[in-house]
Amino acid sequence: MALHQLYRTQDLPIALEEAWDFFSAPDNLDAITPPDLSFQILSGGGQRMYQGQVITYRISVLPGLHHHWVTEITTVRDRAYFIDEQRFGPYKFWHHQHHFEAIDGGTRMTDHLHYDVGKGWIGDIAHAFFVRDKVEQIFTFRQQQLARRFGQIQ
Repeated sequence: MALHQLYRTQDLPIALEEAWDFFSAPDNLDAITPPDLSFQILSGGGQRMYQGQVITYRISVLPGLHHHWVTEITTVRDRAYFIDEQRFGPYKFWHHQHHFEAIDGGTRMTDHLHYDVGKGWIGDIAHAFFVRDKVEQIFTFRQQQLARRFGQIQ
C-alpha cells in the first residue's frame, strides 16, 4: 500500500462561521472543483453536512471517462473540522480532514489528505505520472477559487 499525503493551509479574511457555513453545504463543492472534472452531485446534496451523510458524485477522471464517487462524512465537529472518506470510487483509500480555526483577521483552513491509488505497481506509476499532479491541481484550483470568492489575508 502506497499511502500518499497532501497538506494545504489557507487563510481567508472571513469569520469562522462564514467559512463553516460555506464548507458545510456540499452543494458549494462544485464552485471550487475544476471544470475539467465535470463534477456533479447525484445524491446526498441539498442539505447541511452531518455525520453519516453519504454523497454520490459523478466525476470525469480523464476526458470522456466518467466515474461514480461515493463519500461518507464520518466525523463532524461544528466549526472545527469534518472528515470525508471514500466508500466507492477511483481510489483504493481516501481520508480527507478539513480543519477550521479562527485567527486574527479571519479563518485558517487546513486540508490533510491521505490517499492510495491502489493497483500495485501500475497505481504507483499512475501516481507518479498523473495522479499526484491531478490531486495537486485540484487543491490549487480550490485555493484560487476561495481567494477569488472571499479574498486573502495580507
